[in-house]
Amino acid sequence: MEATRAASLDRPSMHERILGVAKDLQAWSFLPRGARAARTVGRISVGENGRELPIGTGFLVSPRLLLTNHHVFPRAEAARQAFVEFDAQVSVDNIPEPAKRFTLDPDTLFVADHDLDYALVLVNPDASGRPVGEMFGWNRLSVQLGKLVLGEPVNIVGHPGGRLKEISIRENSLEVRLEAFLQYQTDTEPGSSGSPVYNDQWEVTALHHGGVPRTDDQGRILRRDGQVWQPGDGDDAVDWISNEGVRISAILKHLASLPLDDAHGRFLAEMGPESGFGDGAAPRPATTEPSPASTSAAAPSVDGPIGETAPRPGPSPAGAARAGLPARATAFGGALHLVFIHGRSQQGRDPERLRRYWTAGLNCGLTRAGLPTIDPADVCFPFYGDRLAEALRPLRTAPHSLEELVADPVTATAPNSGTARTLYERLIVDAATRAGMPAAAGPVPEEGVTDAVHQGLSWLAAVTDLDRLAIAAIFADVAAYLDDQRVRETVLDCVSQTMPQSGRVLLVGHSLGTVVAVDLLTRLDARADVELLVTLGSPLGMDGVHRRLLIGGPERLDRVVRWFNAWCPTDPVTIGCPLGDDWHGEPVEISVTNPAGRVHDVEEYLTHPEVAHEIGGVLTGRTQVAAG
Repeated sequence: MEATRAASLDRPSMHERILGVAKDLQAWSFLPRGARAARTVGRISVGENGRELPIGTGFLVSPRLLLTNHHVFPRAEAARQAFVEFDAQVSVDNIPEPAKRFTLDPDTLFVADHDLDYALVLVNPDASGRPVGEMFGWNRLSVQLGKLVLGEPVNIVGHPGGRLKEISIRENSLEVRLEAFLQYQTDTEPGSSGSPVYNDQWEVTALHHGGVPRTDDQGRILRRDGQVWQPGDGDDAVDWISNEGVRISAILKHLASLPLDDAHGRFLAEMGPESGFGDGAAPRPATTEPSPASTSAAAPSVDGPIGETAPRPGPSPAGAARAGLPARATAFGGALHLVFIHGRSQQGRDPERLRRYWTAGLNCGLTRAGLPTIDPADVCFPFYGDRLAEALRPLRTAPHSLEELVADPVTATAPNSGTARTLYERLIVDAATRAGMPAAAGPVPEEGVTDAVHQGLSWLAAVTDLDRLAIAAIFADVAAYLDDQRVRETVLDCVSQTMPQSGRVLLVGHSLGTVVAVDLLTRLDARADVELLVTLGSPLGMDGVHRRLLIGGPERLDRVVRWFNAWCPTDPVTIGCPLGDDWHGEPVEISVTNPAGRVHDVEEYLTHPEVAHEIGGVLTGRTQVAAG
């Protein structure tokens, strides 16, 4: 301080300074986001001679998949005898919390590699059938490079020594970045193996797996006293220089190279499109055989997670498209029909499972609103997912490599029709502009807007916390539906087959399903009265969308008595909301907050009591819907 006071006034200003490569000043959200990430980390233990021995750490990378080290689970048999505990930690008052235990199912899915030291295994659901990730969340893995730079801090969450959950944050930095491994300064112990290595944005950058010893020019391990380490000296005598983790991008690329079957592909698709799997864009299996160290087990076909942010496997074979589900005849007295219209990327899904998940989300909201819950069988669920995927197939571009998908999602997801692609690009630029992206110099030309689209897609990803591939895929399908009459007719004809022909209708649409619902109003039987239209996560506020509706623009919906719209400010599909600006105040609207990473999920929208109150009020007769 004295030196500062004595400095001459012409010296550089000597106020506070950031020291080092990365600043230690963080937004307040750093802590709760870290707490959210830490919930995905579990302690792995085995039973041996009546004792339970902790052997490592693992973390969730999808609703049902756990990632850990190969040396923790060298074979499926090791995983079969193990279990994982979540919430094995102390509370904010330093009181141990009751841990939740889950068994593993390597017989359904187990993939491991010795050289990259990773193992991926399926976690069994709880007694009610609920996937573990729905309770504790999971980490969205990204194959994209550059998530961590040299000198930047790393943060590790794990169970060192088998103890309750501990963290190592801030005073750790990346020192060496290799093709498949990262080396960093941090404190770990045996038991930390399988821990996630996070950057300051709480993205997983690596899978921690061990320490790096100092060696001589002959590659021999050295002791702290400079002598060559000998067997029997013990680990404590080794001159450890850093710890090491396997790069997540290397693991994902290795998974993509394996000739896994369709069942495994469905599980991997649950990790989301940023992992390189999903939306039919997962890398094609390599033609070569996997390395002898790589092992995998057969798995039955299962359904993926709900929500458009995690696209699914491809459509059913031609002629095998699944049909929609009518409600039972006695639902709501037989005169009132609750209809759910789903969005894009539902191909290959089980409509009954979808209907149950939508209903579960709504029942959560109804409970919060103090209203009676409903039975899934009372819901009419038209299903057009397979038909849409078949209709879009001629518009898809040729398959791309994993690197191309991540590096250029604009090209990877763009329709190959010129007019559809132009609309697709304009939707992205329009959404990004509405989200606050600075306007480009001069007007955007009708063609050749790729640079602006790349900027817009990156802007949307930054402000919404969704990955670029997911956002691009959503807008690509919306554009194809609006531009190609063949696609539109395919969808509307499919939905019309399940729609009720008469009575009072309560219509609930999500994402692309809201566009389909408004178009459907022109096709409904005259004996059907739409008492309430509910739109969730809707793009109907974008000029490029509402101008191409069958009604010709944001006109009054004469077939609808009351219109209710819910939107999330960080949902990239609802950037054009509130709708009242374009639809002249016709819809009643609310803004809701959905969790990061699930901002566009229909279940999140339905769980809000304000949304459920609108629907439940009509179902119970507590809300009298009147025209005007």
